[in-house]
Amino acid sequence: MKTALLATACALALAACASTPSTDAGAEAGASAAASTSAPANLATESTLSSATVNLAAASGSLVSGKLSLMPMGDGLHLQGEIGGLAPGSTHAIHIHETGDCSAADASSAGGHFNPTAEAHGKVDTPTHHGGDMNNIVANADGVAQVDVHASGPVLGGGAANDAVGKAVIVHADPDDYTSQPSGNAGARVACGVISAG
Repeated sequence: MKTALLATACALALAACASTPSTDAGAEAGASAAASTSAPANLATESTLSSATVNLAAASGSLVSGKLSLMPMGDGLHLQGEIGGLAPGSTHAIHIHETGDCSAADASSAGGHFNPTAEAHGKVDTPTHHGGDMNNIVANADGVAQVDVHASGPVLGGGAANDAVGKAVIVHADPDDYTSQPSGNAGARVACGVISAG
């Protein structure tokens, strides 16, 4: 009888051990599912392209134009280049906008700020901001701004909701106050260009 009880106890212990991995696997699957639902499924975390360019053309009767290069960096995209035709020493907002259409004379065809996460407008280095929000640029004494700004959140390529390829870059007449909704009280759109791969 003692032998039978011992055999039964051993069988139960082995059964419990055998079921432990499936419980752990279930917990890992649950944790994995929870992790995948914590980040929006339609947002990409990495760019599929290594670079893009923007040729900015004048809008709203301005003489502002320039060329920018974009590259993936850190948590988003870094924009560098040169924009001319600005008033000497002036400060201007620069944003990525939602539609790659610069056909309207005032660039209104580019729509609002690129905002795939539906956040409020704000400064790029704060928790709440649009994907297209960037720091202001400043023109030198010759009216030329050396652009070196970052957009947090967008990627290049892949077609996800936060893919910036095919969106527009807009330079505004005034600085962004980083507070006024939805666009920082940045004034008229004085230049517009479409983000193109390569």
